[in-house]
Amino acid sequence: MAAVSFLDGPHLASDAGEAKPDPLGDEALDAYSRVVVDVARRLGPSVASVRVGRRRDRSEGAGSAVVIAPDGYLLTSAHVVDGAEKALSARLADGREFGLAVAGADRLSDLAVLRAESGDLEAAQLGDANRLVVGQMVVAIGNPLGFSGSVTAGVVSALGRSLPAGQGSARRVVDDVIQTDAALNPGNSGGALADSRGRVVGVNTAVAGVGLGLAVPINATTRAIVAALISDGRVRRAYVGIAGGPRPLPPRLRAELGRQAAVEVAEVLSGSPADRAGMRAEDLIIDVDGRAVADVGDLQSLRVAALIGREVPVQVVRAGRRLTLLLVPDELNTE
Repeated sequence: MAAVSFLDGPHLASDAGEAKPDPLGDEALDAYSRVVVDVARRLGPSVASVRVGRRRDRSEGAGSAVVIAPDGYLLTSAHVVDGAEKALSARLADGREFGLAVAGADRLSDLAVLRAESGDLEAAQLGDANRLVVGQMVVAIGNPLGFSGSVTAGVVSALGRSLPAGQGSARRVVDDVIQTDAALNPGNSGGALADSRGRVVGVNTAVAGVGLGLAVPINATTRAIVAALISDGRVRRAYVGIAGGPRPLPPRLRAELGRQAAVEVAEVLSGSPADRAGMRAEDLIIDVDGRAVADVGDLQSLRVAALIGREVPVQVVRAGRRLTLLLVPDELNTE
């Protein structure tokens, strides 16, 4: 829904000589409004509206992107540029327009990096979503329904949500997704979700319902993904070949390990690295390569390129006994 304001109408005053009030003065704006205005001023110049041409169905899509480097790199959602076969273009709040090329896209995190044909851009400051708390104010800036530079505000409604991403056999869950009630609409995808200091803490990616928007967090994991997309154009991930979920540890192991849960293997895919390592259904994974595993997110965060082709020790609990298996991950095929 677009907000409409009338800025140039007549001004009425009881005293012709009375000075007109500053519309952004302390009396006109409460503290909440001043924060939103400040974020919009800081971040607005770094958020672009993006147009995507798709030759196969002659359609044109639209989304948003955030400038992350002054020499021309922008961050957006992978689904915004998915299927782009014709020219991409962007428009900034100051009216500048320029062409874009996809530097790299990663469907499994729903992130993509674009390279602009123009430099001298104003880069946004990236924050850390791991520092967010539920109830904290956030501001969304993007291009909903073609209305560029639209600003909405709300709060962090929940943290740690999961969002299915990817397609076909190469599907995973994006963890630690931010849920917000800041109004998001089609076209907001790829736009910025910022904290009260104007730091980008999320990339808006989906609308799950009225007052229920989702954003991919900016944290150490996504920073590494962005760096890989800039340098290599893709993200390499280790493939293990299991399905599983969290399970509470038995009291003895809970006391021994000092944590509450592990990941239980529900299924081992035939011929997969886990199968070759001797992993079985109902094994409890408690440690991979010396790092504790308490939930599926811990396991997914370890599926990094550095582990591909390397022998990795995995500690499991099977029928009450602790075993060490040697796992050699393959590279995940995302095609």
